[in-house]
Amino acid sequence: MCHVIVTCRSMLWTLLSIVVAFAELIAFMSADWLIGKAKPSSSEDVDNRTGGLPEPYHPTLGIYGRCTRISHMQFSRRDTLCGPYAENFSEIASGFWQATAIFLAMGIMILCTVAFVSVFTMCVQSIMKKSIFNVCGLLQGIAGLFLILGLILYPAGWGCQKAISYCGPYASAYKLGDCSLGWAFYTAIGGTVLTFICAVFSAQAEIATSSDKVQEEIEEGKNLICLL
Repeated sequence: MCHVIVTCRSMLWTLLSIVVAFAELIAFMSADWLIGKAKPSSSEDVDNRTGGLPEPYHPTLGIYGRCTRISHMQFSRRDTLCGPYAENFSEIASGFWQATAIFLAMGIMILCTVAFVSVFTMCVQSIMKKSIFNVCGLLQGIAGLFLILGLILYPAGWGCQKAISYCGPYASAYKLGDCSLGWAFYTAIGGTVLTFICAVFSAQAEIATSSDKVQEEIEEGKNLICLL
């Protein structure tokens, strides 16, 4: 018989697992890993509202994508164009960034799998007599290691020609040059920290769903068990 068991700790672990997976996925897909040095506006590119030149803009560069501004002279309009600069994996600007993409993709795939499975932990608490929480916690720990490897390798690619074109001639491995780090990089770091927190917290979720109070509720014949 299937028992639906919902506890405060198990629900919090499930929500955190979903948030972490989405945060890492959004960061990986974003082009805001590096914020390039300011690009001056064209002398013909006049701001219609103020009548003067618009402020310089900062192009951004991601692992495989970029954002830059394109001016439409006939309409005096400026659009920001974002998209992948690499049409295939081999065109990613640096070998280090290719490795980063592989490690991050592996970690995100594991996190997304765990996030999907975590939704069903209310009904299924064990697989082949092993706690599903412990298995998912172990997978989250492995995913966290992949994410760390990717984030460590990423700055080693700052010396590639693509990064230099955005960050200036002083950019090199682990040196930003004229660039600054974008929100996507910080989001990836924050998601990695939360990944390990989820891995540790999964043990608390397992304890909560197998506590004596839960067993008492099961013995009383209840199918829906909600505990704080």
